[in-house]
Amino acid sequence: MRSFNVQVFLGSAGLEKTIVEYRRGETIFSQGDTGDGVMYVQKGGVKLSTRSNTGREAVVAMLGPGEFFGEGCLAGQPVRMGSAIALTGSTILAVEKARMVRLLHEQSALSDRFIAHMLARNIRFEEDLIDQVFDSAERRLAGTLLRLAGYGKPGRPQRTLPTMSHETLANLAGTTAARVTFFMRKFKRSGFIAGNGRLTIKSALLDVVLRD
Repeated sequence: MRSFNVQVFLGSAGLEKTIVEYRRGETIFSQGDTGDGVMYVQKGGVKLSTRSNTGREAVVAMLGPGEFFGEGCLAGQPVRMGSAIALTGSTILAVEKARMVRLLHEQSALSDRFIAHMLARNIRFEEDLIDQVFDSAERRLAGTLLRLAGYGKPGRPQRTLPTMSHETLANLAGTTAARVTFFMRKFKRSGFIAGNGRLTIKSALLDVVLRD
């Protein structure tokens, strides 16, 4: 597992795939599109969201390099259950559904990595749900910012995040945009975050999450 590099394998010249560059805010796929393949973030970031019949949007996840998405097609979903939008300039690798199924059967190391990724994401979703039930809005927002910056993941944190609306952060943290605005101002006054436009996340923000 440790010696198998998913990025190198999926980017190899002999693999049938499509690599597309997306600009910030550009749609990768829309809710209701045919689920015809699995995507992999090579560079940049992706927002996954779903919209109700009344038009209300819920942000499901924010993804970064090294993460898969669109895998619902492998479980029999004929159409996309949500939309994927590029958070910033992004490079997305797409593997057609039938080809991805063959790869998972033929390449045990890739299959192990893919399953581990899916399990880790499910654990993260469960943790987010528990946080929304038991934690304060302030701690949930701090945890959301830290996760977006990559704290807790292997390697160095990203620290600087692309611009995103307070409505998007509210969806991710399970609170309201007004409370996000209030706490973001508080975080800036405390020196936990900085910047106008692009947002810099400082390690001191961990104090909010670790606070009793």
